[in-house]
Amino acid sequence: MNQPRHCPAVLIAAPASGQGKTTVTAALARLHRNQGRKVRVFKCGPDFLDPMILERASGAPVYQLDMWMVGEQESRRLLWEAAAEADLILIEGVMGLFDGTPSSADLARHFGVPVLGVIDGTAMAQTFGALALGLAKYQPDLPFAGVLANRVGTLRHAQLLEGSLTEGLRWYGALSRETGIELPSRHLGLVQASELNDLDMRLDAAAEALASSCEVALPPAVEFAAPEVITAEPLLKGVRIAIARDEAFAFTYGASLDLLRAMGAELSFFSPIRDTQLPEADSLYLPGGYPELHHVALAQNTAMLDAIRAHHAAGKPLLAECGGMLYLLDSLTDVEGTRAELVGLLAGDAVMQKRLAALALQAVDLPEGSLRGHTYHHSLTTTELTPIARGLSPNGGRGAEAVYREGRMTASYVHFYFPSNPVAIAALFAPEPGTAIAGKPAPTGDCVSSGITSPTVGAGLPAMGP
Repeated sequence: MNQPRHCPAVLIAAPASGQGKTTVTAALARLHRNQGRKVRVFKCGPDFLDPMILERASGAPVYQLDMWMVGEQESRRLLWEAAAEADLILIEGVMGLFDGTPSSADLARHFGVPVLGVIDGTAMAQTFGALALGLAKYQPDLPFAGVLANRVGTLRHAQLLEGSLTEGLRWYGALSRETGIELPSRHLGLVQASELNDLDMRLDAAAEALASSCEVALPPAVEFAAPEVITAEPLLKGVRIAIARDEAFAFTYGASLDLLRAMGAELSFFSPIRDTQLPEADSLYLPGGYPELHHVALAQNTAMLDAIRAHHAAGKPLLAECGGMLYLLDSLTDVEGTRAELVGLLAGDAVMQKRLAALALQAVDLPEGSLRGHTYHHSLTTTELTPIARGLSPNGGRGAEAVYREGRMTASYVHFYFPSNPVAIAALFAPEPGTAIAGKPAPTGDCVSSGITSPTVGAGLPAMGP
């Protein structure tokens, strides 16, 4: 149990956002999967959308790795367990390689995972080599595997880019800028995997294109040390939790759902768009998503609006995050000016805008304990409600998000990462206030391990961007 494990691994990073990291990571995952290998993919930092694509590409659940939100020990556990079953581990970085605190480079260095640099080769020739050398040498102690060119025009273009590499940097191949390979986006990031009817065709095309430009070989094996395992206590034994899951509400972390199950909760899923009643449940979870794309349909389902009002009126726990909170407001107006009246449990209104309103990691001190997570939204909310707490970004990012509470209902723009404090989460979902915590103090400091010994395939909807 305490022995290290070994598995080939790379962390896919880039000089900046928008270079095509997800497309490349998905192409690599599908390429090796099509070769008969078991591939496990992780995503650096908070994100819901990219992991949807990566789960489809790899055929396995995708979890987050992050030195702050997930924590060092939990990240170590996830990698160690993946190394027991995988032939290859891929980690998609976040933003630019050295951006943020902690950065993708920090995670790669800490776990000894070599970096595969992805560089957009559009309108570039020999300068490609300079950027590659900078990524490889900027931090001398950073393990570096090589580089891959994205959005290449022709075979000759790829040859020019490969020929620009110096100091023995390895060429991992190239992907063309064909529209049949690139993944489409919208305001919060990539389009959800479930909305792309041709996704598998795109992934297979990207894998074939990559295979034609490089040697299909595994990177060197990385040693992953054994973690400290903390067993999750049955703080939610027998508690039935209904979770919204459809086109409008789908932003859930797989690790968060795993934790609820590990603590004994019974999960059921429903659609606020199509279902007319809630499942039999003690507690309700409304995660984030794209309610602004479906707010008219949500408003027209008056039976579900009434069911959620009744759940709250009965004094049952309700946790709503970001899009889930917007659903609870009096109204939501999209960027075209179309307004829809929604649940009305939170006095206030939200309006979508085209520009970003907030993007930041968040630590929130609630009465139940401190929780970590992140915020990422384009809406602005007006309300006269007084928050019970506000988030604090560890690196000064925008957004000190308010947390509102009415009875057993807790609502915020913050997407919480449940394993950051299992005791606090249990208290939020417990049918009676305080019954789940059984007198135990809420953990503080670094994120607490969920104690789940292995990620569960089919643990619910794959995670995605905020």
